[in-house]
Amino acid sequence: MVNSVKDGIILLHNNFETIPLSKPVSELFTPNFSFPSNRQEGQIVPPETDWDKLATDSLNKALKQTYNTNLAKNIILFIGDGMGVSTVTAARIYKGQKQGHPGEETILKFEEFPHVALSKTYGNDRQVPDSAQTATALMSGYKTNFYIVGFNDKVTEGNCSAETEENKLKSILHHFNDAGRSTGVVTTARLTHATPASSYANSANRDWEYDAILRETNVAGNCKDIAYQLVYDNSYIQVAMGGGRTRFLPNTTTDTEDGSKGKRTDGLNLVSEWQKKQNEKGRRNQYVTNKLEFERIDPATTDSVLGLFESSHMQYEVDRNKANDGEPSLEEMTEKAIKILKKNTKGFFLLVEGGRIDHGHHDNTAKRALEEVLTFENAVRKAIKLTNQEETLIIVTADHSHVFSIGGYPYRGNDILGLANPLLYEPSLDKLPYTTLSYGNGPGMNYTIVGRQNITGVDTTSDNYVQQSAVPVASESHGGEDVPIFAMGPMSHLIHGVQEQHYVGHVMQFAACVGKYSNNCDRKVTNPHSASSANEIQFSFLRMIIYGILGVIHSMCLF
Repeated sequence: MVNSVKDGIILLHNNFETIPLSKPVSELFTPNFSFPSNRQEGQIVPPETDWDKLATDSLNKALKQTYNTNLAKNIILFIGDGMGVSTVTAARIYKGQKQGHPGEETILKFEEFPHVALSKTYGNDRQVPDSAQTATALMSGYKTNFYIVGFNDKVTEGNCSAETEENKLKSILHHFNDAGRSTGVVTTARLTHATPASSYANSANRDWEYDAILRETNVAGNCKDIAYQLVYDNSYIQVAMGGGRTRFLPNTTTDTEDGSKGKRTDGLNLVSEWQKKQNEKGRRNQYVTNKLEFERIDPATTDSVLGLFESSHMQYEVDRNKANDGEPSLEEMTEKAIKILKKNTKGFFLLVEGGRIDHGHHDNTAKRALEEVLTFENAVRKAIKLTNQEETLIIVTADHSHVFSIGGYPYRGNDILGLANPLLYEPSLDKLPYTTLSYGNGPGMNYTIVGRQNITGVDTTSDNYVQQSAVPVASESHGGEDVPIFAMGPMSHLIHGVQEQHYVGHVMQFAACVGKYSNNCDRKVTNPHSASSANEIQFSFLRMIIYGILGVIHSMCLF
């Protein structure tokens, strides 16, 4: 809820309607909380909560916790790009308020995971990192330099000559492929963007997404662009879905959706080349560009998919065209990918990136970022539903944070997108209102010669509202604080404490017995619900009885 002024009338906003404050309280109904008769403007009566029971239940649950030490047949890594702690907090409140609750008590699905840690995101050469070096750390288990994709710290930005075999890093996708398991990449950003690229490519510059950019920037050497590497060097990847069509098409083609030209100047149509590669492997493959084509994919009869749904990044969820000529959601892409990949009895690895959380923050549009977190959460929920946690390790984390804060001393239930209310305990020195959510820098810095913009009466809850920021920059920067890691499934208890970010890469390799830890496979995949597992349990119990009887007989013989 938030107070604002329109045409001289003080208004109170909530999820249901906008009313003058003079309206009787009895006429304002909400299902989960109410206003006291002697309320301050915007104050609610918090819902009755048994705080002691809440803590006791959590304690008892923790005491019953056991470790799953199975070998991870499957791994799904969810990266919420830019989803720092403040973003997770704001998203949970936003979710709860959309459901008609105060919001603060809400729990996101991945917050239910039993194991949580903090990840130190600094790069080899940066205190505050970019997505290429952080994603490389997650994927490869090695910290590297700013703007570097899939190379070690011997390579610096733009140094093509340093792109040697000895400096290359192998990602978790490569390790799974080596083990005969299936792999996939799903993102709402371009498929060639920094985070997804770090799962398969090796590049001294994250911007080398297509060949023309290397020529335009006079790069000396024979370095290959990222789109080229996806098709020619990593054709084993069975599912690749996201945006970025223009990076795969020659500049002689025109995009049928938005009329943009392809960006390649080498004459290659990488979509056609991808289809040839898949045909050579004997795979039943499909290339799709819109929601209708996507929905027609039958996972049972499809071995590989290339989905390029936009010329650049996919649409924000608040803008997404859900019609046949539109595009699928992140949840829908995740579901399709899992159903295709899980056909491999040896297992699979899937990267799912909520790429546009990051973009919402860069633009200081907090609502867009939070909506992206909720669609990201839906994808996590779907993955849990489609997999068996006894054999599937699911990790949810972020590559980095943002300079995004939750401030003031607002009442509980105050609209997370609204003005901080009340201002009594920390009034602004310029006597102007401010929003609960704000940024340390970015395009939202809107000071004039007379001071900060007065946002009284401004709809700060709109999709396009730009939060105010302290320092003017064209694109808000990343934040350098630690980010959360949530984990469930085999070996998820290894996610604990405060860890260097590249530790996650090692946990995944160890859990799945691949890469560096491929010789540490004295674990096995088990399914406690299967007949074989039930028989194994019964046999173990019988064996214990037999051993007990033999022990008694042995003791009797001794005496």
